[in-house]
Amino acid sequence: MIEYLIGVDGGGTGTRVRLARADGTQLAQGSSGPSGLAHGIGNAWAAVGEAVAQAFAAAGLSPVPERSAIGLGMAGVHNKHWAAQFSAANPGYAVMLLETDGFTTLMGAHAGQPGTIVAIGTGSVGQALLENGEQREVGGWGFPAGDEASGAWIGLRAVNHIEKVIDGRAPSSPFALALIEACGGARDAIQLWLGQASQTSYAALAPIVVEHAASDSVARGLLADAGKEVAAIAAALDPSGRLPLALCGGLGAPLRAWLPPDLLERSVAPQGDAASGALRMIARHVKNQ
Repeated sequence: MIEYLIGVDGGGTGTRVRLARADGTQLAQGSSGPSGLAHGIGNAWAAVGEAVAQAFAAAGLSPVPERSAIGLGMAGVHNKHWAAQFSAANPGYAVMLLETDGFTTLMGAHAGQPGTIVAIGTGSVGQALLENGEQREVGGWGFPAGDEASGAWIGLRAVNHIEKVIDGRAPSSPFALALIEACGGARDAIQLWLGQASQTSYAALAPIVVEHAASDSVARGLLADAGKEVAAIAAALDPSGRLPLALCGGLGAPLRAWLPPDLLERSVAPQGDAASGALRMIARHVKNQ
């Protein structure tokens, strides 16, 4: 018998969990490090387990997977091989439902009602639930080939800028110096940084871009380009422009200022986050079983 419902938002930068009783009463939250499947299946489950244990502890309980139903929205699920490996490694949850982090973000943002989202964090993806029940997805191809407007996408372009500055192909600035310092401070150190950099490493540079946008034209240009990419994703999701749009993820709020006016006009604040969407998803699944 299911006693607990667990909703998981597993991203490339961090993992967030919502814990509830079977009747939907929310009990506690938990968090841990990255659990995107690109970090490895074992690492992903370890991060999920740590966040789940934290949530149960906050509720004064011990984890009981055999009496729990877990819904997971995970970065990297588009890779069907990774998704199958992750599902096969289920550590004992009685019921498990695995979806993309984009879908659970959509479920949280509009409380399960029709709408569109562009989720912009370490990676990016657009999702829509149309009025006829049809779902659409745009983007989500993964870094570095896709994930336009994401933290990693912005960070990669920021690194390209400092390469030009160090070479003398572009003028220096306080913005460039802040990026250089974050990546090691000198050419040899930056080369080492580049050799070890992950999607998460590049995404960690995005806040520096946001911080300097008011005073630096290059930083502003990077965010303006990101805003154009968000607009393109939104247009592909809902060409009619009728559905509400929520910008979600860590960069959702900072990028609002860079949206075209017509898109900004129909954008709304998310009603809930991806973890709450995952909890809603697993609750519906259990109810319908």
